Amino acid sequence: MTDHHTYGTSTHTADELAWLVSDRLGLVFTERDSDYRGVYHLASSPNGRIEIQPNPIPGDDGEDDLYAPEHSSAQVLLLTTTTPTPDPALHARLGSLEGLIHLNHETA
Repeated sequence: MTDHHTYGTSTHTADELAWLVSDRLGLVFTERDSDYRGVYHLASSPNGRIEIQPNPIPGDDGEDDLYAPEHSSAQVLLLTTTTPTPDPALHARLGSLEGLIHLNHETA
């Protein structure tokens, strides 16, 4: 089973959120650059991964598109993927970060 959570913030930039989450969880984020997603941050743990993604991403037409248009009010997204079981402690620690709001949960 795979557990996916989406968080969002308009309080922090992607760089600030990566630093805050790194400090809170003791993870090391690496900056990645993708033609599709733009610049994002990735950290892996034994149980899954955390990605910090700006919601506005460079579009093909020179205009920004939204990575998650259903969460248009969030400027930065934090995406978690955990396997094989959910990690309630992880979500409790993320939920304690000021300005970070839980937006969505899916299980596949």
